[in-house]
Amino acid sequence: MKNIRIGAAAALAFLGMAPALAADGGPDLIFKQSTDFKLLTPNDKLATYAVDDPIVDGIACYFTAHEKGGVSGMLGLAENTSDVSLACRQYGPVSFKEKFAQGDQVFSAKRSLFFKRMQIVRGCDTKRNVLIYMVYSDKLVEGSPDNSTSAISLQPWGGTEPPHCGEFVK
Repeated sequence: MKNIRIGAAAALAFLGMAPALAADGGPDLIFKQSTDFKLLTPNDKLATYAVDDPIVDGIACYFTAHEKGGVSGMLGLAENTSDVSLACRQYGPVSFKEKFAQGDQVFSAKRSLFFKRMQIVRGCDTKRNVLIYMVYSDKLVEGSPDNSTSAISLQPWGGTEPPHCGEFVK
């Protein structure tokens, strides 16, 4: 009986690690679409999320990532694929809260139990006043070439001129 309780506690701990990205401070789930039917366990899905840039007001990034179903996905043990699409947009007047370095992290999430993380990073094309966002996944043992890039040319909003991102690069 004790082993059953320990096993149940371990399963609950793994469930807590499942790809529930919309936890505190995480991105907003926009919607999910099933891609592969599983009879008695959760389906494989594509999930689209939104995340606000934590230091640039008026910018949001939308990413779609694969979420593995089945028993391993249900328990949070599945290794999700590295391919993630990314689109970032200006949705209001842009203002910078602080300076940033080229390649600073905007958002990060686990893609497997131990070894893989998805990263969204930010940069600035100072010549053209364009914010660049890149998503990629890294792996402890070997990296991943899968990536996506989105660029936002900063535009006036409501009669206010946008700041020049180059003035906020460290």
